[in-house]
Amino acid sequence: MTVDTYLNLPTQNQQNTNDSATVVKSFFDNYYRHKVSFPAAQVDAVVGYFLKRGFQDDAAKSTAIVLLNQSRIDNVNVFELLDTLKGLTDSQLSQVVTEILNVYRDKSSTLGYKIATVDETFESRNIVS
Repeated sequence: MTVDTYLNLPTQNQQNTNDSATVVKSFFDNYYRHKVSFPAAQVDAVVGYFLKRGFQDDAAKSTAIVLLNQSRIDNVNVFELLDTLKGLTDSQLSQVVTEILNVYRDKSSTLGYKIATVDETFESRNIVS
């Protein structure tokens, strides 16, 4: 008498190598392997610019990397890009940085900011004499 054992799991030779899990595993295995290199002087200058403007260390670094990547894509000197940002107030700079970071984020997780409006109520009331 022979007993046959059947498993519902495929053997190594029977596994489908093109299933959806393979694509997902490959994506996450290579997620942090994208290497970006910039001259140290540029990185230090851009990070220093944002640190001087009141950004936290991690925020300054991540914003600097985004600006360095975009300047490389657009073939623009990063120092010229920083010169265009010099005349902005802190709130204007935050709005510009928010817009830049939103370009690099998924549309389902965009950053926002609030624009303060002055409500002039003295003009909206009726005056009866």
